[in-house]
Amino acid sequence: MADVQDGHYDSSTDSLRVEPIYESFLCPLTKQIMRDPVTLESGATFEREAILKWFKESDSSGRSLVCPITRKELSSTELNPSIALRNTIDEWMHRNEAAKLDVACKSLTSENSEHDTLQALEYVVEICQRSRSSRHVVRKLGLISLISELLKNSSTKVRQKALESLCFVAKDDNDNKDEIAAGDNIRTIVKFLSHGHVQEKEQAASLLYELSQYKPLSEKIGSVPGAILILVGLSSSKIENLFTVDRADKTLVNLESCEKNVRQMAENGRLQPLLRLLLEGSADTQLSMAAYVGELVLTNDVKVFVAQTAGSALVNIMKSGNREAREAALKALNQISSYDVSAKILIEAGILPPLIADLFTVGSNQLPMKLKEVSATILANVVASGANFQSIPLDHNRQTLVSEEIVHNLLHLISNTGPATECKLLQVLVGLTSSSTTVQGIVDAIKSSGATVSLIQFVEAPQREVRMASIKLLNNISPCMGQELAEAFRGNFSQLSSLIRVIADNNGISEEQAPAAGLVADLPLQDSVLTRRLVEDGAFTTIISKVIMIRQGESRGGRFVNPFLEGLVRIVSRITFILEDDPDIIAVAREYNLTALFSDLLQMNGLDTVQIVSATALGNLSGQSKHLTKILPPPNAGLCFSIFPCLSQKSVETGVCRVHHGICSSRESFCLLEGKVVEKLVACLDHNNEKVVEASLTALSTLLDDGVDIDQGVMVLCDAEGVKPILDVLCENRTEALRQRAVWAVERILRTDEIAYEISGNQNVSTALVEAFRHGDFRTRQIAERALKHVDKLPNFSGIFSKIGAQ
Repeated sequence: MADVQDGHYDSSTDSLRVEPIYESFLCPLTKQIMRDPVTLESGATFEREAILKWFKESDSSGRSLVCPITRKELSSTELNPSIALRNTIDEWMHRNEAAKLDVACKSLTSENSEHDTLQALEYVVEICQRSRSSRHVVRKLGLISLISELLKNSSTKVRQKALESLCFVAKDDNDNKDEIAAGDNIRTIVKFLSHGHVQEKEQAASLLYELSQYKPLSEKIGSVPGAILILVGLSSSKIENLFTVDRADKTLVNLESCEKNVRQMAENGRLQPLLRLLLEGSADTQLSMAAYVGELVLTNDVKVFVAQTAGSALVNIMKSGNREAREAALKALNQISSYDVSAKILIEAGILPPLIADLFTVGSNQLPMKLKEVSATILANVVASGANFQSIPLDHNRQTLVSEEIVHNLLHLISNTGPATECKLLQVLVGLTSSSTTVQGIVDAIKSSGATVSLIQFVEAPQREVRMASIKLLNNISPCMGQELAEAFRGNFSQLSSLIRVIADNNGISEEQAPAAGLVADLPLQDSVLTRRLVEDGAFTTIISKVIMIRQGESRGGRFVNPFLEGLVRIVSRITFILEDDPDIIAVAREYNLTALFSDLLQMNGLDTVQIVSATALGNLSGQSKHLTKILPPPNAGLCFSIFPCLSQKSVETGVCRVHHGICSSRESFCLLEGKVVEKLVACLDHNNEKVVEASLTALSTLLDDGVDIDQGVMVLCDAEGVKPILDVLCENRTEALRQRAVWAVERILRTDEIAYEISGNQNVSTALVEAFRHGDFRTRQIAERALKHVDKLPNFSGIFSKIGAQ
């Protein structure tokens, strides 16, 4: 191909040439080719728009009106059109346009250097800037497809220039846009948005924006895989340049004309267009958009945004729409309500009354069961938000979700519907009973409706979700109605066995197992019938093995481990509450070596409930030691001791428990001393949780109880350095229950004269005893009085009165 130099084109076969720009064609002010040349009285020629601007600036600044070239003062601002020059320029431009088009066609249809290709593209840009008819010519010559091919060129400069050229070709010409969008060109343009250089991204964004202004291309652009996702990402980018971000955003606005694109935008996090159609579109469009919201997977932040923007509109559709519209609204609300913050927004929008109406309405206007299930799911989501449902009226009668009639209706519906709806309604009750402010109202309604037995039957449901919801509900209400639940379980032991099977499952520690353990643990501890049933079923073998596995770190369960372990330990402790005069249960406690088990669990710092239960169980076990110790027959005194009884002194035989005066062991008689548990219990007296301290002190008090050697019990506490912590508990006076227990223990300790003498000078102990004497209940005052006498803080009149009585 012949060279283009200094603005000329020549060829032995072509007469067309690109002519240079003549100086007379240029406006002296703008240095641009004139389109509307005019001449002043000075003879100088300018572009009309440029010289008018000159005159205006001179006038506003107060300068004399002069010719910009000759600097001579002008007497007139008359402008004379230079028609001949304009015609000459037009002819020159048309010749050059034809020549440049010819060069472009030849350059783009054959292999050429990067320089020639860029020159040809520059010619196209220049031509397209002239007029729409010029852009029409570009299409007629077939240049659009040639330029489009260059989008795959190996040169970055060529690709960038091709994008720029197509942008000018597309401007205000829909036919050109159609041709540019042919084949896979749009996909290629989109690729530049994610993989191109900075300039390529800019040009690609500009070209896509131009194309998107032609509505018939909106769907085609949106159908390119990833196009809308990339545009959404660019429109919200903090690192791309502002021009690219702006063009991406404006392109998305243009693409909103197609509903499919709006859905894709919503899918990729740009919800505003969809919500705008939901709020402002036609009835059919609103229905379509509402249904699509129900299909989307939304992040929590987006759920809140949708609830704030469209929550009220969706609730209104649910109230007054036709069946199809209500279904769409329900599905959308189901999606939005699954986050507690957005659920609370929906409550404010008034979702509860129509939701309850949908669930309870029967007859011709009732929803199909499939939609009732959706309504029940939404209600479960809303209840899980933790709002104050006692203060949210459902009707003009000011009934609330926790009103007896409403709860009765829920219970009735649970018993007369399918498993899916059953599950969601049970979850509603789980949510309502999870709050301390509403649980009692639900419990009262369950009792008054006689629904306890029907609720318990769900623990045997084959559907795991139904079973789990039932177990959670029963676990929530068990602290308030343990006796009623125990009676129901006694009526059908298979349901109790079902709970044990849930607990025994070995597939990790599940969400279902923790409340199952909690439920069994909450049944009355002294209910020997249930405990014996658990023994017969081998439940304790399973439960204790699970406790040991968790203690040794062999079971995994994340957030469910601790509540599951607490429930298991509480279940095992049931054995210790029915030991009294029951050889079979004592044998069970011995079989499982409960003293050793609870002694180990007592050391689980950070799990207060486990420590409280363990200390309580150890106290129960230790309380039986005086009955279970093996008393040896007294030794034969012999002749010498018979004659001289003063030589016989009380002593503790080797191998005999000094507290219980018999053969003791941790396993057989549950002895704290033999089990080396005393020091562990003493360590718990310094615990931050008063309940742990109280349980530990109660267990230690069994060493000072009637029926044991109290003096030796005190010595055991001294050896374990336990006396001072007990005195500290008394002096701290943290709770009334602790004070009562501490006063009792201290009085027993002060029966040892040496300790009483030493403590008599301790003003803190004396003050604490005086406070107990003054403010405690009757029994505590009596015990405190005796303790004060031990330290000589009160006179002891008993000796005087006995002498007076003898006289």
